[in-house]
Amino acid sequence: MGQYPTSLPFVLLVSAVLLLNADLGLCGCFKRIFSFGDSIIDTGNAAYAGRNVIVDFYAQALGLPLLPPSMPQAGTGQFPTGANFAVFGSLALSPDYYKTKYNFTMPMPWCLDRQLDSFKMVLARIAPGEPATKSLLGESLVVMGEIGGNDYNFWFSARRSREIPDKYVPDVVARIGDGVQEVIDLGARTVLVPGNFPIGCVPAYLSGFRTDNSADYDEFRCLRWFNDFSQRHNQALKQEISRLRAHNPGAKIIYADYYGAAMEFVRNPHNHGIDDPLVACCGGAGPYHTGKSCNNTASIWGDPAKFANLYLS
Repeated sequence: MGQYPTSLPFVLLVSAVLLLNADLGLCGCFKRIFSFGDSIIDTGNAAYAGRNVIVDFYAQALGLPLLPPSMPQAGTGQFPTGANFAVFGSLALSPDYYKTKYNFTMPMPWCLDRQLDSFKMVLARIAPGEPATKSLLGESLVVMGEIGGNDYNFWFSARRSREIPDKYVPDVVARIGDGVQEVIDLGARTVLVPGNFPIGCVPAYLSGFRTDNSADYDEFRCLRWFNDFSQRHNQALKQEISRLRAHNPGAKIIYADYYGAAMEFVRNPHNHGIDDPLVACCGGAGPYHTGKSCNNTASIWGDPAKFANLYLS
């Protein structure tokens, strides 16, 4: 399951991140991008490749070609302008973590460990030896996420206890932090770390957790508890980034506020040409246009540029 903004919101979100980090967008010093994450940025490893995702707009903003997925060329590609290791449905933590600790079977096998292992194998081939690896990564932008959202999405969608994810937020955040430290140790000097989206405003959550209790909704008609949860994750992630910055003074570690950027479309939809920020542009005939994946059999509910979500089950 995943939902993400359509093209116009993507452009605005990326612009906001680059404006808040002007030197990142204007320096022209990145020769490539390496990215990790889930369906939010998968460009063809396990997701349909015929769509623009957030990392595509980062590449365009930085004057680079669109990122190729890593899997099709994992053993042969030279990736002169970078590669995308993100995989649809990927977790931050290993599926074994949830099976061992909570007797819960995650529906997808991919996790950040596997993406980083693949990345290291590619590095060993295209830039063998520590000096070459450090040189290559020193002139690259690394995008670490968004990752971790599916660790919560799969749990919540299975209708398991809401209280449990709060217990494993520290482990999810620690794994993201470990991933950032790994790429810095390899030679990365600039790492972008996105937070989670306001999942209480996402069609799948709004449809799946509908309630007649008005107190469960905020003033924007989003589910209050789930947005509060996303903010707890993001606050823990920001604290981890602060720790990483103190430990790595020579690296630039940037927090990308995807929550705040997405909420701008919810608070002021008409400023961005969006009619209703809480419904999907394609999917089924269910509430919030849910009930069917956004594929070639889905209903299209209008111009996608006028929506802030599409629906993937």
